[in-house]
Amino acid sequence: MTIRRELIDELLKDYETPQDILGEGGLLKELTKAVIERCLETELDIHLGYPKHGRKGSALGNTRNGSSPKTLKGEQGHVDIEVPRDRQSTFEPQLVKKGQTRLEGFDDKILALYARGMTTRDIQAQLQELYRVEVSPTLISNVTEAVMDEVRQRQSRPLESIYPIVYVDCLVVNVREIQRVLNKALYLVLAVDLNGQKDLLGMWIAQTEGAKFWLSVLTELQNRGVKDIFIACVDGLNGLPEAIEAVYPQTRVQWCMVHLMRNSLRYVSYKHMNEVATDLKAIYSASTETEAEFNLELFAEKWDALYPSISKSWRAHWTRVIPLFAFPENIRRVIYTTNAIESVNMTLRKVTRNHRIFPSDETVYKVVYLAMRNIAKKWTMPIRDWKPALNRFAVEFAERFPR
Repeated sequence: MTIRRELIDELLKDYETPQDILGEGGLLKELTKAVIERCLETELDIHLGYPKHGRKGSALGNTRNGSSPKTLKGEQGHVDIEVPRDRQSTFEPQLVKKGQTRLEGFDDKILALYARGMTTRDIQAQLQELYRVEVSPTLISNVTEAVMDEVRQRQSRPLESIYPIVYVDCLVVNVREIQRVLNKALYLVLAVDLNGQKDLLGMWIAQTEGAKFWLSVLTELQNRGVKDIFIACVDGLNGLPEAIEAVYPQTRVQWCMVHLMRNSLRYVSYKHMNEVATDLKAIYSASTETEAEFNLELFAEKWDALYPSISKSWRAHWTRVIPLFAFPENIRRVIYTTNAIESVNMTLRKVTRNHRIFPSDETVYKVVYLAMRNIAKKWTMPIRDWKPALNRFAVEFAERFPR
């Protein structure tokens, strides 16, 4: 819709300062009030079947009956309007519905601030500063509470039957429960579908992990339609590899090299950090499994005197390390690390950092879900090097690959 320049000039003829446009009682606020009230008058005209000051009202048995004041919250601050009424109280406004106290889009502003990790107090202050609107904690809670319905629907939606890659990771949050603050883990399951697109399959909160917990998660995914996973990339989550092999026995479980490297370097002094990291990289970047084993032996000979736990840990997890050697280097980068989910977690940590303590599990779900909704807007392209990876999967998993 294009507004005539002459009309804009007429509206701005007395304009002197920005306050005349944006301030309290400024043009934008008054224009918002005038447009809303005019639209409501038009709606009532249609409802009654005759225009204002017309002569058909008495014959139809229903007439105008003054107006009621209402205050709306919006980007222009508080906007006081008059809502017209009819004598029979059958008029149902559509632009500003009965009981509505916020202009269209104002709830989205609250959700956008909430998604960026702002607390209720922060949101109140931000809205007061930006729009000169006072909102109560109850209002913010009610707006965000509606998100839980989306969370539940998302968590129970049907899934694809095959996912070539699934990443599993967790995020630690502090949650208040029965006058105590508990450390809880928020587990995220991120998948890559056959088109190379990332998709968060679900999130779960638990205090403890183990094979029993992971069996329940994987069974839930199975019930939602997931029939096969080619490769599951995991970190040191207790009981997860065993649970995957129980529910999806054909899935190859790949240890995340980023986590394995990070855990290994925890034992290393700063002066040896770069050298140890270089020697570890020679193991997982080897061309073949045989070369990797040889490089592990060299590493042990060089470093076991100082850091014996590192080579011991790699040997203990060796069966989870070697699946990547079935693939060439460019495809390994797609599967051997949870970088895809690590980048998600990095963003989520920024969002959750403001919430030093979450009041409930539901609050965690709401904040993370809204943040994930923002993150997913950027998932418009397949992950890097996806086409060659998919072609390799078609050969490697030929009997399970969809025709």
